[in-house]
Amino acid sequence: QVQLVESGGGLVQPGGSLRLSCAASGSVFSINAMGWYRQAPGKQRELVATITSGGSTNYVDSVKGRFTISRDAAKNTVYLQMYNLKPEDTAVYYCTVGAGRLTVLAGTGYWGQGTQVTVSS
Repeated sequence: QVQLVESGGGLVQPGGSLRLSCAASGSVFSINAMGWYRQAPGKQRELVATITSGGSTNYVDSVKGRFTISRDAAKNTVYLQMYNLKPEDTAVYYCTVGAGRLTVLAGTGYWGQGTQVTVSS
């Protein structure tokens, strides 16, 4: 089992920045990929970014150039640095980890509880 604790959400003005963190504990040896999803009110959950243990990253087109996913293996933590935030980025952001990128893409790994990001003036 893997437990995930997210932090860093909040209210920010358009154009602002936030950094989300997701710390993993438990059977962390099983983790080879990590990712962030988001779900806005009335919309389906959307994959935002993924990172593998080898450092390979992928992003949804709408956040490319604005968001950066990274990981600290020593701390078993994945981050999502968000710049130039827009109102359409408002959502609950979820961290997920799995044995591989396909697990993260399928949504069948472990999930955090979610953290609210609100972009509004």
